Amino acid sequence: MMEEMKEINWQEEIRRAVEELVRNKNREKLLAEAKEIRKEMKISVSSAELIREDRDAR
Repeated sequence: MMEEMKEINWQEEIRRAVEELVRNKNREKLLAEAKEIRKEMKISVSSAELIREDRDAR
């Protein structure tokens, strides 16, 4: 099937797909770590409230 589509650079397409997958997995890992750190900090304030407070302080 791939042989029929010679106009596509399969090596580049596969590289791009793998890089995107790695970025997504890294993002998921970082978000999980951030969630864990936030849980350990026992902050009862929501993210929206923190952002609003920071914005209002300017």
